[in-house]
Amino acid sequence: MDSATSEKSIIALDGWLQTPAGAYARAWEQATLDALTADIFGFNAVQIGTPQIDALAASRMPNKWLADTRARRQPGDARQVAVTFDYAELPFASQSLDLVVLPHVLEFAAEPHQVLREVERVLIPEGKLIICGFNPASLWGMRRVTGRLTGSHYLPQAGEFISMPRIKDWLKLLNMEVSNGHFGCYAPACRTEKWLKRYAFMDHAGARWWPYLGAVYAVQAIKRVKGMRLIGPAWSKNRATAAVGVPATNKHRERQDG
Repeated sequence: MDSATSEKSIIALDGWLQTPAGAYARAWEQATLDALTADIFGFNAVQIGTPQIDALAASRMPNKWLADTRARRQPGDARQVAVTFDYAELPFASQSLDLVVLPHVLEFAAEPHQVLREVERVLIPEGKLIICGFNPASLWGMRRVTGRLTGSHYLPQAGEFISMPRIKDWLKLLNMEVSNGHFGCYAPACRTEKWLKRYAFMDHAGARWWPYLGAVYAVQAIKRVKGMRLIGPAWSKNRATAAVGVPATNKHRERQDG
């Protein structure tokens, strides 16, 4: 997918998110992101793409930004875009961010692997990454396949929907360890709010009986650095035997805010 096609795909996603099905998916993703980000601590957090969702609403970090490829505000956007850039070239210093959230970015990006490489670069060691995407192994995924044959499309046509196992493989190559995975939206591919509500019981049944077949997912990963261990202060119960104390210095890495 080239950059022009990617931009058109993102615009198509913007329109779809305003539909009843899009509102249904956004509601689940908002609740899931609120639960995941509330207990992630640090200083700097960035949400990339999909301004219709406020992925950092529950985050307690002091510095939070929304970044996208476009600066203009669309109807239904949760916040104003603060930073604009190409997804494949993040304008942040290496190891400067504690949290990055990618809601529906990889599946509509021209170079999803490059996006992940850039995210890995800007995350600090032990930094967190959260990815939201459409699950191809779901009722919505099946509807997308049949839509290509019938011409009746339910989800945005362009883009490559990426399964969670595939996402995990990509993350593993970047030394990103997956810590949590969540699926949601088990209702069939209905176009109206009325029918989506009629199938609301499937959200409870699906989470119990077929948990991996939800239409959307959220996966959380942690950046691991080989050979690095986080340790606490070295408390010693023994008194120093030297008559004069020897000063010790610790090296502290400076963080860049943005």
